[in-house]
Amino acid sequence: MKKIISTLIIASTFYSGLNAQSDSKTSEEQLYRPNYHFTPQKGWMNDPNGLFYLNGTYHLFFQYTPFQSVPDFGKMHWGHAISKDLIKWEQLDPAIAYDEKGAIFSGSAVVDKDNTSGFGDGKNIPLVAIFTYHDMKKEKAGEIDAQSQAIAYSLDNGKTWTKYSSNPVLKNPGIKDFRDPKVFWDAKRKQWVMGLAVQDRQHFYASKNLKDWTFLSEFGKDFGGHGGVWECPDLFPIKVEGTNEEKWVLIVNINPGGPNGGSAAQYFVGDFDGKTFKMDDLFTKQLEKEKVVWLDWGRDNYASVSFDNVPDNKRVIIGWMSNWDYSPDVPTEKWRGSSTIPREVTLKRTKEGYILKNIPVSQLKNYEGKAVTKEINLVSNKKLISKEEIDLSKAVLDVDLKKMTKGIYTFALKNSLGERVIFGIDNNKKELFIDRTQSGKTDFKNNFADRISKAPLAKNYQNATFKIVLDKTSIEIFFNDGEKVMTEIFFPNESFSELSLSTDTKGSTMNINAHQINIK
Repeated sequence: MKKIISTLIIASTFYSGLNAQSDSKTSEEQLYRPNYHFTPQKGWMNDPNGLFYLNGTYHLFFQYTPFQSVPDFGKMHWGHAISKDLIKWEQLDPAIAYDEKGAIFSGSAVVDKDNTSGFGDGKNIPLVAIFTYHDMKKEKAGEIDAQSQAIAYSLDNGKTWTKYSSNPVLKNPGIKDFRDPKVFWDAKRKQWVMGLAVQDRQHFYASKNLKDWTFLSEFGKDFGGHGGVWECPDLFPIKVEGTNEEKWVLIVNINPGGPNGGSAAQYFVGDFDGKTFKMDDLFTKQLEKEKVVWLDWGRDNYASVSFDNVPDNKRVIIGWMSNWDYSPDVPTEKWRGSSTIPREVTLKRTKEGYILKNIPVSQLKNYEGKAVTKEINLVSNKKLISKEEIDLSKAVLDVDLKKMTKGIYTFALKNSLGERVIFGIDNNKKELFIDRTQSGKTDFKNNFADRISKAPLAKNYQNATFKIVLDKTSIEIFFNDGEKVMTEIFFPNESFSELSLSTDTKGSTMNINAHQINIK
């Protein structure tokens, strides 16, 4: 039986019996191990992979180097974690290990309900993982065809995986960057479709059996951001809010080239006819104006992709909460890497274009504990929440600002050492911002805190809402029901214990409803 490791063990208890651990490591656990965001117990983690739901369980696979906290691209595994509700995770043993054909790079997994692959045994639904083999020997030899696509299958709900004997199923046609297969079942055309990252664009392939693939089309040459390689694509259908109209959304992660530096995710809205993805006319005009449409304006949401087979036809995404600009250097030694809070996405259409809204999944509410509710008339400087009221290292805050005027509304998350994360809305310049330049440990990489992250807004606001998700080392801001999102990490030398707000405006009011998140 596989050893199950809870990702949510209280760090101090876990280490109290391990005499070999130094005080600094215990401090690292206490300071930086997230309270409720998934992170591996040890080793390196980056992109989420192979996301699916089956028989009451969500499965999260991820890029994983289990034996060290910096990436070893030649020995990459798929790590594995499971959850009943997307919030409380249990880490299992690594699922798919590198072999003589290469390292196991990013990809996806599908629930093959109709056994199109032929891997089923008549009793169990086959799960099929589709991943990139990366041949480091070829890369070191200077050969460009180091990446190919391969599959593995599971007949025991994802516990064990068998690699297909005739891998790879999609050979490299002579392209250096040829990776990250995201596969879905196209019910209307009764075919599997693979979106593949190919240099700075997307290729689409089709298959009836997940083994034999035919090229369909290419997208992206002249659209969106091209600051780096297009990675970890995701194409899916979604209804436009308030209508029965279906559109298709293509998420494309890009590194570098993000709006505030390094890694980020962009998206496109259009239609898919089973062969070609074509942008919607309204979105085309929107893209001409905005140049790139970003999923998250913060610096720490990368490789966001969605789960297969989610109940009630919901579309749920999760990302890697870091940035290739500095991820191998962050100040944790036992592990590196964590996931964003899982988010449900919906598509809103406005006169100006489309917004792929994303908000924390509703299951997070099940862990809300101690609460603080306040109605405040805003003055120049106001303490909002203290450590005696709620633990801000594991909290969700709902803020409702009313009667706003032009000016700046600045929140500060502080500790007794004078460290702080500053964020808010500049209603004069029409932008959101996060400033982590004073957040604690920042000198581990010179580009970690070299700027204030900003997200432009279309107008000045009289009323606005923020949902603020706080963990020990992260902030996720969902502005106006997820219409604009910013995610960033930080590493204070002491937990943040106070939230305040300052403003240069007069007459505004605020309702704040804060909940402590309790997970055991």
